[in-house]
Amino acid sequence: MRLFKLKCDEFLEFDESSQTYYMAADQQVRDQAEKAHWKDIGFTLLKDWRLYLMLVPMLVVYLLWRYMPMTELLAAFKNPATAGAVTVDEQNWYGLTNFHDLFFGTYAADFWAAFRNTFIIAFYGLLFGFPFPIILALFFNEVKSNLTRSILQVCVYLPKFMSTVIITTLVIVLFRGPTTETGTTEGVGVLSQLFLTMFPNNKVLLQEVLGDGGLVFSNEYFRAIYQITGIWEHGGYDSIVFFAAVIAVSPTSYEAAQMDGAGKMQQMRYVVLPSILSTVVIMLIMKVGTLLSVGYEKVYLMSNTRNFTSAEIVSTLSNKWYAADAAGSTGGASTACAIAAEMVNNLIGMILVIGANSIARKASDVSLY
Repeated sequence: MRLFKLKCDEFLEFDESSQTYYMAADQQVRDQAEKAHWKDIGFTLLKDWRLYLMLVPMLVVYLLWRYMPMTELLAAFKNPATAGAVTVDEQNWYGLTNFHDLFFGTYAADFWAAFRNTFIIAFYGLLFGFPFPIILALFFNEVKSNLTRSILQVCVYLPKFMSTVIITTLVIVLFRGPTTETGTTEGVGVLSQLFLTMFPNNKVLLQEVLGDGGLVFSNEYFRAIYQITGIWEHGGYDSIVFFAAVIAVSPTSYEAAQMDGAGKMQQMRYVVLPSILSTVVIMLIMKVGTLLSVGYEKVYLMSNTRNFTSAEIVSTLSNKWYAADAAGSTGGASTACAIAAEMVNNLIGMILVIGANSIARKASDVSLY
């Protein structure tokens, strides 16, 4: 009886005069809402079934290419040399041995060199690539002609819709070296010729242009070319979100600033930028989350033996280890070490996005979650 009374006290009110329990009006509303909860969900699904049907392809893609591959992460904790093992499930548990080999063992030098290149390329991409779409959005906002702005936007959005192979091929052609082995500048790419004309006395530049493959495949200029072409490829498309935030600023804010004597630069500084600050913070957190996810395909296509020390990143190193292991090579690391390297890379990215989100939430009360 005491247990029943304790349970009743959680959702019933007690009437002292009649010595009976009754349900309050607000509790009746909550009970009714709980009873009709799944019914309301089913009604919403039936009413908007077309919208939810459009989610199915995305869910399938995430399931096949994001969640199912996670099962292969077990290979990082298993011994690939287990006798008679064919699949990962048949291999013996190896603990953290693969990670020890990766950090401190045989493959530590290669891994840390690749991780250093990955971090440098990603940091430069964040430092120079993130502000550019914001500046571009502010520029589009100042173009008063809708036709002119539409043409400019189409031009800067276009590289995003071209494949990585086409972009990389175009970059290689523009920065290529001589087509013959005569030691002259015959057949040199247009941009390489432009740089030689601008800096005729730069012997290092001339040597890199005349090298195998041209400027793209040089240690000296690989990172700069990678960042510039990356901004050209993604800057226009990334500016869409910021441009949408800029045009959402109330015109009355501009009018108030103009009445106070603010010019264009003051309006951008004191009206536009504070208004889009929340969007900038959210996009920055998302950018930090993908900081170490340097484009594998582009780096792979833009690298050779000449720029190996500057272009080797964790993804290309893992691919090289996997290919060597699949080919039966005894000089390379195993597939387990390749998976461990990618896992470490992604874990660091996850820690970065959590840290950036926490800092943003404390500093500006704006966060991703």
